[in-house]
Amino acid sequence: MSDFTLLEMWGPIRKSLIESHLFYVEQARKRLLSQFDKMDEEAEKAADEWLEQSDQYFDPDRHDPADFYEAANDASIEFYQLLSDMRDQTRFSVVAGMFHQWEKQLRDWLVRETRHWHRGDMLTSKIWSVDLGKIFDLFEGFGWGVRGESFYTKIDSCRLVVNVYKHGEGNSFVELKQKYPEYLYDPIPEFRGISDKDYLDHTHLALTDEQLQAFSESIVEFWKKVPERILESQVISVPDWFEKAVLKDREAYKNKNKNE
Repeated sequence: MSDFTLLEMWGPIRKSLIESHLFYVEQARKRLLSQFDKMDEEAEKAADEWLEQSDQYFDPDRHDPADFYEAANDASIEFYQLLSDMRDQTRFSVVAGMFHQWEKQLRDWLVRETRHWHRGDMLTSKIWSVDLGKIFDLFEGFGWGVRGESFYTKIDSCRLVVNVYKHGEGNSFVELKQKYPEYLYDPIPEFRGISDKDYLDHTHLALTDEQLQAFSESIVEFWKKVPERILESQVISVPDWFEKAVLKDREAYKNKNKNE
């Protein structure tokens, strides 16, 4: 007796999803993040430009050259800090775009797969609107233990980092601080105690190139690990949100037929 397929990850689709993600990351590095590779040189150039622009105001009878060089150094430090802040914001933007691309592709795939055996606007709407945790609940109920996979903690932490980047303080920040404090930078831990994170707020959110790469690898690993087929016989339980949406669609279909 054949087993009914609920979800299927077709090989070419899997390959396309992975390739589109890798393309996004590669191009983001090449076209955006690479612009910050020579910040030291640019900061030195900013100091030289400050001296050049200020030369007309220098009077050797009244000014100490050391003061001008010190001011040029201050301008260099300020320029470097502003550029560093811009680099960090760009990195966060890249990660946010990467994560949202993955999440939209995931929900779109689920909608297309469920439409093979179910028609209805309610289920489609729910797949697009429920939070990501409920999508993971669906996978768990369908027999794929997604939360036990090696990529899960990175994807979960990426979700929280993106939420904190977008919204600042809130539940995501509290959760991030509790579960993944490595994404919060403490500039002076020696004065406060390494384990003391209570004073940190959303402005301490930090992300390195290595952490960005780890997020990227976790998304690739996710697409690789999605089962080729999830069968009806594998279902352990169906989340309430999913079951209710299916039933409402069926009820709407019945009512429509009655009225025709």
